[in-house]
Amino acid sequence: MDVPAARPREAGLGMKAPFAPTTILTWLAAAWLVLAGVFAWDLLGRPSPRPEIALVDPQFTNTATVRLSIAEQIRRGTDPSDFDCYACHDRKKPPELKFDADHNLVLPKEHNDIAMRHGSHNRNNLCFNCHNELNLELLQTRDGRELKLTDSTPLCGSCHGPTYRDWEAGAHGRISGCWGPSLGPRERQNCVSCHDPHAPAFPPQPPAPGPHPLHERATAHPRTAPPP
Repeated sequence: MDVPAARPREAGLGMKAPFAPTTILTWLAAAWLVLAGVFAWDLLGRPSPRPEIALVDPQFTNTATVRLSIAEQIRRGTDPSDFDCYACHDRKKPPELKFDADHNLVLPKEHNDIAMRHGSHNRNNLCFNCHNELNLELLQTRDGRELKLTDSTPLCGSCHGPTYRDWEAGAHGRISGCWGPSLGPRERQNCVSCHDPHAPAFPPQPPAPGPHPLHERATAHPRTAPPP
């Protein structure tokens, strides 16, 4: 009886692998190091070096207000003697106001630093529209209230009602301090911290720079006119 021939071993069984596991691991480690270097030195995706980011003008990072009101001077402990009206004026009589032929207020030389530009057409160029003529250290609103010089914001609100309501709601003006109450106090700046009460129109300000793109801006190709 014929004995069946032995089956040949299946391909691959019992044969030595072409690469040892240690060799494969070495190659994988080397490939990982190469990729790590590529990403670390940013060799892919950026054919040109990253452009330098110019420093922002300090005026855009300065947190100080444009003016220093008497209330802020007192809070800081500085000398507020410039607001002492009766260092020069007589307490016993109101100061005499002088006007030119066009009924423009003529300020004495001691007040040359004051520019009377509150309102248009010189309709608010009279000192006693805001100051109490019998007590220059008090302000008087249109509804009869008397305010200290350090509390002038309600005086502004007696004429500028909508703006005053926006200020109360936080939509107008500036809030200094911390946005998170747990991080620190917040302080709503007064009107005179930014506006000169005698010339309140705020001067134009240059716009702050926008976010830096970190990439070179693509040059737009001019559009060609469609064929006729």
